[in-house]
Amino acid sequence: MSDPQVAMLMLALLVATILLGFPIAFTLLAMGIGFGFYAYYSPDVPFFENTIFDLTVNQTYSVISNDVLVAVPLFLFMGYIVERANIVDKLFFSLNIAARRVPASMAVAALGTCAIFATAVGIIGAVVTLMGLLAFPALLKAGYDRQFAAGVICAGGCLGILIPPSIMLILYAATAGVSIVQAYAAAFFPGLLLAGLYMIYVMGRALLNPRLAPKPPKEATEMPMRQVLWMMLTSFVPLAVLILAVLGAILFGLATPTEAASLGAFGGLLLAAAYRTLDWEMLKSSVYLTVRTSAMVCWLFVGSWTFSSVFSYLGGHEIIKEFVLGLNLSPVMFLILAQVIIFLLGWPLEWSEIIIIFVPIFLPLLEPFGVDPLFFGILVALNLQTSFMTPPMAMAAYYLKGVSPPEVQLVDIFKGSFPFLFIVVLAMVLLYNFPDIALWLPNYVYGR
Repeated sequence: MSDPQVAMLMLALLVATILLGFPIAFTLLAMGIGFGFYAYYSPDVPFFENTIFDLTVNQTYSVISNDVLVAVPLFLFMGYIVERANIVDKLFFSLNIAARRVPASMAVAALGTCAIFATAVGIIGAVVTLMGLLAFPALLKAGYDRQFAAGVICAGGCLGILIPPSIMLILYAATAGVSIVQAYAAAFFPGLLLAGLYMIYVMGRALLNPRLAPKPPKEATEMPMRQVLWMMLTSFVPLAVLILAVLGAILFGLATPTEAASLGAFGGLLLAAAYRTLDWEMLKSSVYLTVRTSAMVCWLFVGSWTFSSVFSYLGGHEIIKEFVLGLNLSPVMFLILAQVIIFLLGWPLEWSEIIIIFVPIFLPLLEPFGVDPLFFGILVALNLQTSFMTPPMAMAAYYLKGVSPPEVQLVDIFKGSFPFLFIVVLAMVLLYNFPDIALWLPNYVYGR
């Protein structure tokens, strides 16, 4: 068996073991070391002096010392602190009152809350779970259709994978070697576009079929304007100031992503203190969750880079590159093929596995097809919205099911999420036909 054939066997075994449920990070590491021992084997070299062991140590050190990845635990800590600061319930109630005259006002308020909260948190599970506890029962109590309400919460909760400060964009930037600052700038307008399309959809559905989203009783939403303004001032403004301070510092070059993440973490602590929710148990829980998630991300990178190095050394990337180039695809067809593959991978796999394991396979093909890596990353980020809403993984659906009333079935959540998948595809079509939606801001600010 030739080395390239061994590389393809390596990839096939990886996919098989992942589907069997083995831990991803350690599967990558084991595969990398096992096949790397074969790749670098020499009968004259002692067992423990095989090059693969040096490579693994070097890759581990590279991950730990990577400046880009330092921002991950800081943004995670900011998100977990904000999640526990009891801001979201006030924000949802305030937006619901402010949007009381638009169709499906409570659904629009839920999507707006998800977008703002996702911007501050960037953790999909946290947004879907918290909104499932807070907004979903309120929507059902108001008479909203069960499937319609479930789709709103799932779709809105997934916006955090695209809207900065997205953890996914940090990982893509580290994987693809692009600027995280430019990636955040490129994702800004596509994130607003997708959230806006979601809101247009729910308002349109409510106009066509008012029974899906009944209007609230007038007495339940009528308040003096002064009271509405005060509610917005105490719920929306503090979180908006924190978000603008963090993203503004990054986008305008006032701070590195790591420095801005530190500012955000400190600001999250101040917010929690201002809302009188900061205590030792909350702080300890946030630190524990931050460390656990950060460790998972770092070990995924260690395993992925070890695996990718061995896979490339054996000639695996070259086989895939030659095969795709041999198809004589146009750039449009290549992008469609890549996005279809990523969409299908989203059924059995989570986004972190797709970004760290499979996206690097496409990266060497971007230059021959003339595709901007930054533009490709935003398309992938849009596409990965679907990985949270399509079975069998569909983590957003499972998060929501875990906190839903017993009468809400998983099939209801899937059916409610399905129309939002078409909206994601529409956003990707718009982005491809009008690439300046993503590229105008980084081009204007950074002169790309």
